[in-house]
Amino acid sequence: MTFNNPLFRAMPVWLSTGVVLSLLLIGATPAMAIEEPSYRVITQSEPFEIREYPPLIVAQVEVPGDLSEASSAGFRLIANYIFGNNISVRDGGLTTAEPVPEKIAMTVPVIAEGKGDQRTWLIQFVMPKQYTLETLPKPNNPQVKLLAMGPQKIAVIRFTGFISDEKVHEKTAELMAWIKSRNTLPLGNPRLARYNPPWSIPWMRRNEILIPIQ
Repeated sequence: MTFNNPLFRAMPVWLSTGVVLSLLLIGATPAMAIEEPSYRVITQSEPFEIREYPPLIVAQVEVPGDLSEASSAGFRLIANYIFGNNISVRDGGLTTAEPVPEKIAMTVPVIAEGKGDQRTWLIQFVMPKQYTLETLPKPNNPQVKLLAMGPQKIAVIRFTGFISDEKVHEKTAELMAWIKSRNTLPLGNPRLARYNPPWSIPWMRRNEILIPIQ
């Protein structure tokens, strides 16, 4: 599947993103569940948690716009990479006359982190556990960066419903207040994590705000 398909280019941004995510999720049978990062829960006080995450590798793009625009644009760029706009490093993929692409399994969540005035966003997919930086296919698009992230302790608030700027600000403020109540300091920017396609039933959606802490 390629994003050069004229039908895909003609779709509205929100629809094309939803179609891609739907196709990826539909392709996952019960025996091939969508992978998400493993973690250990240290503290839980609904709807809050503190988790320990192991080292992870992410595919990341930096895109301008508001949260909705950047999420759609970033999703398409990284989905393009995992669908095969890359060069495999397996079986001599970097040395053969014809570059060999490799499809990478979809994971959840899709993560968005605002920078500065939040007119620029980092959009990330966590790569499947089977890969290292050395074995991941190399992106053809220089906008897609592969980054190794060390172990992290993350404070989390989980919520359902549709995403809006107001909802994100509200939940971020609640999480920051909870972190402060525990005499803990944040170590990074808030991140929005989304686990479901755009047309999922609102009360069944899983959304999270993640903040790295001491």
